[in-house]
Amino acid sequence: MAQNEKKSVMYSALEVAEICGVVNQTAINWIKKNSLKAFKTPGGQFRVSPDDLAHFMKERNMEIPVSVLSECEDSRFLPRSLLIVDDDRGLNSVVAKYLSKNFSDIEVYQAFDGFEAGSLMTEKHPGCIILDLDLPGIDGFDLCRRINETEKFGKPVIIVVTALETENLEEKVASYGVNNFMRKPLDLVSLVNMIKSIFE
Repeated sequence: MAQNEKKSVMYSALEVAEICGVVNQTAINWIKKNSLKAFKTPGGQFRVSPDDLAHFMKERNMEIPVSVLSECEDSRFLPRSLLIVDDDRGLNSVVAKYLSKNFSDIEVYQAFDGFEAGSLMTEKHPGCIILDLDLPGIDGFDLCRRINETEKFGKPVIIVVTALETENLEEKVASYGVNNFMRKPLDLVSLVNMIKSIFE
């Protein structure tokens, strides 16, 4: 998602304290000592961006909640995992093996239907989803919209893959917030490069 499309979420010192599991004064002290980057509102209140909070927490080996990660613009904070959603079991497995071989530090999950995909997205919060639009019993376009509109999946980056020949297909998925698009048959080298650009 482009920076100007990102929701401008900012955290108060109290919210920072709650996220980090400390008292409010501790968060204020972090800010006053310039350990945690923040700015002041015209009313004198501190505000911290999701990226600055994530940087701060990462430096201190604190677990960063998915709710914070999903608001970050810096792709380095994407969970190092991806989910392949395709009902073609053979292709799904080939892609999974190829990506596991090329990305030893990224966890690869597989789903073969929409129900399985929903469960894994909710439980694992993958940073990236490779999504076949033509899934049985599911509207792939609607799924793209729901993934991008709800917080519960952690706002992963979606790569749509499809064999559909519908006119203006790429523009249609872009209207649902998906800017990564590939047609089948898949070029696995191009897919690897796309994933590299997403995570790096």
